[in-house]
Amino acid sequence: MDHRNSFGSLVDRNPQNKVMKEKIVILGAGESGSGTALLAKKQGFEVFISDQGTIPQQTKSLFDRLEVEWEEKIHTPAKMQDAKYIMKSPGIPSNSPLIESLKASKIPVLSEIEFASKFTHATLIGITGSNGKTTTAMMTYQILRDAGFDVALAGNIGNSFAKEVAQKDRQFYVLEISSFQLDDIVNFAPHIGVITNITPDHLDRYNYDFLQYLKSKLNINKNQTYRDFLLFNGEDPKLKTAIQSINTDATLHEFGFQNKKMNSTYTENDHIVIETQKTKTMINTMEFSLQGRHNLLNALAASTVARLLEVSKESIRESLLHFQGAPHRLEPVLKIQNISYINDSKATNVNAVYFALESMSAPTVWIVGGVDKGNDYEMLYPLVREKVKAIICLGVDNQKIIEAFQPITDLMVETQSMKEAVLMAKKIAEKNDNVLLSPACASFDLFKNYEDRGNQFKQAVREL
Repeated sequence: MDHRNSFGSLVDRNPQNKVMKEKIVILGAGESGSGTALLAKKQGFEVFISDQGTIPQQTKSLFDRLEVEWEEKIHTPAKMQDAKYIMKSPGIPSNSPLIESLKASKIPVLSEIEFASKFTHATLIGITGSNGKTTTAMMTYQILRDAGFDVALAGNIGNSFAKEVAQKDRQFYVLEISSFQLDDIVNFAPHIGVITNITPDHLDRYNYDFLQYLKSKLNINKNQTYRDFLLFNGEDPKLKTAIQSINTDATLHEFGFQNKKMNSTYTENDHIVIETQKTKTMINTMEFSLQGRHNLLNALAASTVARLLEVSKESIRESLLHFQGAPHRLEPVLKIQNISYINDSKATNVNAVYFALESMSAPTVWIVGGVDKGNDYEMLYPLVREKVKAIICLGVDNQKIIEAFQPITDLMVETQSMKEAVLMAKKIAEKNDNVLLSPACASFDLFKNYEDRGNQFKQAVREL
């Protein structure tokens, strides 16, 4: 894959050789920014880091040890004009005035995954999608690790890709990749790309245009060649239609429940069946630990990646039997007085909540709310009517949720803290009910992130 490992004069084609002393400006001092600083410094770049927010003291200490220049609470454009490259944190919108001015100056703006990919010859597995990408990435990583691969899990989960490459370059990387990271790729190309599904999400970053968001996800295929594979969810009609319209040399491989044909993965009589041009593999799904249709789709994708990399079906099945699932994704917390408390804080869009409600087999008290990202709640109406006995709103502004669900819900309550929401849920729930935190929204109005929100939920439940 050497032909992909250069653009302009960014790096030598051989990752072992150091680059000339060129300057890279890193916008954002979070996980991707810190990782890029580590890797850039190791590769001989002059590094300048700029963050409009406050940089944690631990991160400042790292930058000082690396002997790189940094600034916080401000962006100073004058210090960026001599940059050869800009690495933009995925959290910074592409249409921000600073980014637009830098692009106007003809300075290339890159994502961290683009930058990191130039310094490794590893085989890359890139997994994106609106929902399921974390679980699919974790599943894929566990299968490969259990099979003895020299592999790391990185990207939108765990360490940044750049940090992993800087600290210990591996032979394989499983990367969970967001649309924001894919927006700023140039030559990045995974050997195996996976799109788990496409549903409206983050539309506030894409001018409330679903097609813009869809195009961003399809960037995972942008630089793939005939040697590569693109796996996609055939159960998603919009994604399937979009895939049929792209012009790619990569081998397309569909996964779902019905698609019994060459280059497809499907289910049949309690088995996962994987058909490639070379083999047909059947994996028994009895006794899998994760339940639910969505988790089976994740397993179809992860199993297909593993078979394309020639992992045995016995090894794949053994790994799936012991897979525990992602934190904050339909995570059982406790059962108190026969009421089950379930943490699905990672459900930050409507489609994720759909999967969560679909899997509920008992009357459910649903905790929902946060920062709305352009949600359309209509697809949830049948499930709410069928399964939800009460809705607890948890957010600074709950008006849109109230307007959407008040006509079809007997009981709605507004709360302003996680503790209050959990106490209210306890009052409402009865024996054998579920209490489900599945917010459908971003967390930033009341919490640091979805992990903080989920951890506060678990803590509040433990204190009942």
